[in-house]
Amino acid sequence: MTLLDHLSMLTLLDAAAFGLLVFCWLVVSWWIEHPGASHPSVTVIMIKFRHEWMRQFVTREPRVFDAAILGNLRQATTFFASGCMIAIGGMLAMIGNTEQLQMVASDLTVDEVPNIVWQLKLLAVVMFLTNGFLKFVWSNRLFGYCAVVMAAVPNDVEAPSAYARAAQAAEINVRAAWNFNRGLRAVYYALGTLAWLLGPVPLILATLTVTFIIWQREFMSLSRTILKSGPPMPAAEEDRL
Repeated sequence: MTLLDHLSMLTLLDAAAFGLLVFCWLVVSWWIEHPGASHPSVTVIMIKFRHEWMRQFVTREPRVFDAAILGNLRQATTFFASGCMIAIGGMLAMIGNTEQLQMVASDLTVDEVPNIVWQLKLLAVVMFLTNGFLKFVWSNRLFGYCAVVMAAVPNDVEAPSAYARAAQAAEINVRAAWNFNRGLRAVYYALGTLAWLLGPVPLILATLTVTFIIWQREFMSLSRTILKSGPPMPAAEEDRL
């Protein structure tokens, strides 16, 4: 059987539910990274703090504190990348084990469902986990680039390249953080996709729930209120951002 034959075993409601999943994932990701100026997301607000971090880094002595922060950020990316790898391995093992899939099917539904349908649903989870893994790996590498650029910042505050190098490090830091956040969103939606094993309606509900949770944490959370209520950034930094 061809791939189209396998996909034809899914219902129209399954296709609609999966389409909604992908649509919400793409839209909420774009919205978070391109919000309106009047109501920025936490991700966008943190850009200013990352630039301010690098600005303060130029005059901070010693700079061990900054290296420790960057090391912690890299550890987080490594942890999630490893977790995604383990989860992907587990999912692929389940996809390849027909007997276990049959047991799962008998526990979740009374209808007879072909094994290939369960495999396709689990494959969707694998796709999100793989996307998350790739984002975490790239984020880890970008934080490594950031560390190298930070090390290239002159110790002399009066050096012409000091703040320019710090600005470069800040931009790399921002890109690393964005990829880390993209990886987290992929993990969120991977967990939501597991609801597809219960049927298309649970997938729709899970998709809407996950999307609301991500939106709420980016636009309506207490942490966002705290970040917005602090003192303003230096005027020069605000202009550059």
